[in-house]
Amino acid sequence: MSWLVKQVVNSGRLHSASRNRALQLVRAYATSGKTMTVRDALNSAIDEEMGADHRVFMMGEEVGEYQGAYKITKGLLEKYGPERVIDTPITEAGFAGIGVGAAYKDLKPIIEFMTFNFSMQAIDHIINSAAKSNYMSAGQISVPIVFRGPNGAAAGVGAQHSQCYAAWYGSCPGLKVLAPYSAEDARGLLKAAIRDPDPVVFLENEILYGESFPISDEVLDSNFTLPIGKAKIERLGKDVTITAFSKMVGYALKAADILAEDGISAEVVNLRSIRPLDRATINESVRKTNRLVTLEEGFPQHGVGAEICTSVVEDSFGYLDAPVERISGADIPMPYAANFEKMAVPQIEDIVRAAKRACYRSA
Repeated sequence: MSWLVKQVVNSGRLHSASRNRALQLVRAYATSGKTMTVRDALNSAIDEEMGADHRVFMMGEEVGEYQGAYKITKGLLEKYGPERVIDTPITEAGFAGIGVGAAYKDLKPIIEFMTFNFSMQAIDHIINSAAKSNYMSAGQISVPIVFRGPNGAAAGVGAQHSQCYAAWYGSCPGLKVLAPYSAEDARGLLKAAIRDPDPVVFLENEILYGESFPISDEVLDSNFTLPIGKAKIERLGKDVTITAFSKMVGYALKAADILAEDGISAEVVNLRSIRPLDRATINESVRKTNRLVTLEEGFPQHGVGAEICTSVVEDSFGYLDAPVERISGADIPMPYAANFEKMAVPQIEDIVRAAKRACYRSA
């Protein structure tokens, strides 16, 4: 720990407030010495919220006896019983509608989609029944429901199981849309989502479920939550801002390591929240670095990156020293063949090239 603390203290790139916060984080993680997978972070969050509030219940395909298609609900049926961990038929429209109706009556459902691609079967309930009800009832109806499950590309699962729905749901008033990267994100954001009075779409990533992250004692506290609508600076930098969410945050961090070898200091912003979007943090970063690269797996047209670029052009155009760079998935349905699939989603080298272009280096 002493070596890490010394590196932070001696870093000339950090302002005093940032340095103090970095020191706190270093000490927290170094003293904890613990790691947690995203899968366990989600499981523990659901478990604790179900234990703390009898109104919280799980519903979805194979969430009970099979303990979840990705084992997110492992152990919950045995602990809470079949009235609160409910296995459903294969009918997303059916169990999503039941969940929204339960939320109308002051229960707090967690609806699991085996993949968010299947949420298309239930989109009428998510948008028309959940997202709009508070507004249409003049605030009289609250809909405290969480729709969660894996989102975006996994590996070799084809076009109908690989789509990213961040932009789809992020465009809808009345919804809150979250996309965690780390175990801390997953645990803190899911607990906040379950406690929130409004409908939340919680976009996980299948590839991240088994990935382990360092975690502090603070995060393991049962009262720990993360604020909805607040991004996190995962890595401080001064030359270029890279925004990302979910699995792409890890790609951005690896790209930042490569860029550092070439003398480019990249600041990585983990969005965490797609709606509401933390425009203030994004613009503050761009005003410092004067360059922007947005990164996402979804389609380029009408994407999350497009919204971020618009925000920066509207609020910080005078600070830009280079055109903004957008990195996204290809504008095609996901191919099945592994070699084409790799070409259809962003790769680390794509991020490095875009950042170098923004910094007027050879790409």
